[in-house]
Amino acid sequence: MKDVTIKWLSKPEEHDYPAAASYLNILLNDEEVAAIIKQLRKAKVVEFKAKDIFRASKLSLLGVSNSHVEKDRKKIKKGVPLSPLLLVRDTQNKSVIIADGYHRMCAVYSFDEDALIKCKIV
Repeated sequence: MKDVTIKWLSKPEEHDYPAAASYLNILLNDEEVAAIIKQLRKAKVVEFKAKDIFRASKLSLLGVSNSHVEKDRKKIKKGVPLSPLLLVRDTQNKSVIIADGYHRMCAVYSFDEDALIKCKIV
């Protein structure tokens, strides 16, 4: 379904940062999380292909039956801009942590695995 245009906000929504911190607090201590969130706030928005983020994350792809993925698919179909993903490089494990935006990435991938996804990465 490459005939759908995926729109992006110019920067992540403010509520994405606490959501990312909540997830990262499961993996890291408070000081590390605070430092990463500070870096993410300052990072520039860049683009990567959906398939590359998916592969680098080493996560399973959620299907369109997932309610959060379906919600984001509906936004895409309506032309509602999505918030950029917040990514963290996990150099120790040679992977990327999707701190916020996993469902958005899965929704975009369901339309076009080659689609460029806006994100911030540290």
